[in-house]
Amino acid sequence: MSEKKPGYRWIVTVCAVLLLSCIPWSAPHAAGEAGVVAQSADYFPDQIGNRWRYRGQITEGPLQTVELKFFSNESTVTGTKMMKGMTVTVFHDTNPGNHGAMDSFYRRDTVGIVYYGSDPGTPFEKQLVPYQIVRFPMKFSSSFQQFNRKDLDFGNDLDRDGINEKADAEGDAVVLGQESITVPAGTFKDAVKLEARMRMQIYLSGMKKTVQGNDVMTAWFVKGVGLVKYVERQELSPLVEDRGVVTDIMEELESYEIKAPKASLGRGEPSTEGLLADDAGDHELRQVVLASGLRSHSGQTMPPKRLATH
Repeated sequence: MSEKKPGYRWIVTVCAVLLLSCIPWSAPHAAGEAGVVAQSADYFPDQIGNRWRYRGQITEGPLQTVELKFFSNESTVTGTKMMKGMTVTVFHDTNPGNHGAMDSFYRRDTVGIVYYGSDPGTPFEKQLVPYQIVRFPMKFSSSFQQFNRKDLDFGNDLDRDGINEKADAEGDAVVLGQESITVPAGTFKDAVKLEARMRMQIYLSGMKKTVQGNDVMTAWFVKGVGLVKYVERQELSPLVEDRGVVTDIMEELESYEIKAPKASLGRGEPSTEGLLADDAGDHELRQVVLASGLRSHSGQTMPPKRLATH
């Protein structure tokens, strides 16, 4: 099946969205004692008006057939809104992963960051949100499962038998450590490096066949700046008659504008007015996180991921 056909595009889009949704969560925190990543707001500035400009490139194709594309993306914190009774922070991206404009919604409480989805989003993603994308405190070399959901409606009929396919999705994340990194915006020391992995199995009802999808994203976050770079690889096994597809995506920070942060409540305690504002419903949020297993995009393709982009 050609990568230009609807079935392939649906799968790629879904994967991209889910992985891209990881970027904001990946927002690291200032290194604390014994490898503990603390002060998440320092690495994930979310003041309204913050702006990041990225340049990116994509290479994709089945086996030897490779197409190189360049794109740009600008991300801005535009405000807050109510979703499912909670106050979430809105990030607007003009072209994340070269998928077109989208808004993403996140909320932070004392135990981590929760992703509330995107607009536009896929039908598949809407079955997964809200889900936790980062846990506090983060520790180097530590990992946790982001989601593990089975028998979901994939929202698309890939083998054209009149029935939407079912899918299983599992994701996890790990804090790898700190290192220096150079991007067009400059060289940054002690960037926190994170990795998120997603695995999908899509069951083709008419063909009685399983399609495998894997997505790995590595992202670097800098104190006082946010996300400075991510690299992502998406691998899709053959759908029908094609040879499978491998897609590599990268975005690097070109420039940024960060507003003065709001006063902190104290070391180790995030401000309730900053990142994904807290309110009286935290106990309810924890129940939602525990009840839901599962870095969003629109279009008809595999869920993308995005470590929570900034």
